[in-house]
Amino acid sequence: MTEFEKMIAGEPYCFLDPEIEARKKSAVIGCRRFNSADPLDLEEQARALDELLGSHGRNLNMQQGFHCDCGKNIHVGDDFLCNYNLTILDIAEVRIGNSCMIGPNVLITTVGHPLDREGRKKRMAFCKEVVIGDDVWIGANAVILPGVHIGSNVVIGAGAVVTRDLPDNCVAAGVPARKIRSLQG
Repeated sequence: MTEFEKMIAGEPYCFLDPEIEARKKSAVIGCRRFNSADPLDLEEQARALDELLGSHGRNLNMQQGFHCDCGKNIHVGDDFLCNYNLTILDIAEVRIGNSCMIGPNVLITTVGHPLDREGRKKRMAFCKEVVIGDDVWIGANAVILPGVHIGSNVVIGAGAVVTRDLPDNCVAAGVPARKIRSLQG
């Protein structure tokens, strides 16, 4: 298997592979197009996002200062709203449901690196999908790590680092994030 095929299959891969780097460069160009569009030219911003993202629903509202690794692995539902400086490292798929809001400076990452020194020296990586349900609010400066599944009707506190799955109908906060209270469904 090529490194790209390993990456797609969810196996460890070398992230310096030329095919993988070409994919990232394409995303950098797409992000630059969106980020450099006139802030008042919503049609140009929409065209840039249409080309960059894998899919999106109605009423997409993204503030500029957006960065991603691929773009095509990002799928958001209807009524998606994100504030400034969202970064999504979408080596694997990121699926975000309907009516979700993301605060400023949030990182959602599907990629990680080995704990062993030799793996890091070889520039190895792994990726795991992130899935976020409907009606989720992610507070400012939160971090969502690889493989996390977040239920619907969830509020994630500012600065939280989500390392594990979160159930429906809860508020989670802290480092690492944990459920701190239930919400009515």
